[in-house]
Amino acid sequence: MDERETLRCSIWDPTGNITALVESPVPVPEQPAVAAGLMRRYPAVEQVGFVTLPETPGAQPQLRMAGGEFCGNASMSAAALSLLRRGETAGEQRVSLRVSGVAEPVAVHLSREGEGFRARVRMPAALAVGERLFAFEGRCGMLPIVRMEGISHLLIEPGSVFFPLLLDPAAAGQAVRSFCEALGAEGLGLMFLEQAEGRRRLTPLVYIPGSGTEFWENSCASGSSAVGMLLAARQKAAVDLTLSEPGGALRVESDPGGETWLSGQTRLLREE
Repeated sequence: MDERETLRCSIWDPTGNITALVESPVPVPEQPAVAAGLMRRYPAVEQVGFVTLPETPGAQPQLRMAGGEFCGNASMSAAALSLLRRGETAGEQRVSLRVSGVAEPVAVHLSREGEGFRARVRMPAALAVGERLFAFEGRCGMLPIVRMEGISHLLIEPGSVFFPLLLDPAAAGQAVRSFCEALGAEGLGLMFLEQAEGRRRLTPLVYIPGSGTEFWENSCASGSSAVGMLLAARQKAAVDLTLSEPGGALRVESDPGGETWLSGQTRLLREE
């Protein structure tokens, strides 16, 4: 598809993780190129998803990310888009949608808040929570890993030999690509977590091989959920935490049994 062709597209802001959602039909093999064109046109966009909104009442909307990965922020934005198109924005609404990278439908609860939506997403349970040995440019150490459907995340805390990568973006970019290849993951996030002024601060770096994208994201819903899943597994108890991220705050509620809810906001920025 020629990227100059008119696409029905909307730009969303879920906690600063600027997301473009394309409603025009685009063949899957062409989606990475179309996504790259949109990101060139709108430099603030960090990711692109392709949405199918059914005409049949009760049918589930579908979201496919350009790299075939799973994305929580795009899921809440696609659910909000579905409500807008149906004209059903009053009160609390529940949307169940099919999302790339995960087998089961994703449930999103939404309610109007100011110019946007308050959203609560039931995140897919982790496939595994554990640790793995990684090596990069003379550094070698264990890192906590949360494997999820459609994406995996590594938690990097101040005591880790890899934490200095936070101050070396070029090296961090090489590391996330190297670790992703070693894992054979559909996508990989490096979640730099630190405690500052009584708050947990999360800085996410996410690489998606399928779309060839690598971003220091303003927020990461699946990465935030992975932090909650890991802390719940460590403490063997439910956790309820708010993570301060470059684009704002996300709340995660997770228990060791695998139930995790991610709460945030999304708002429509523009349509074309």
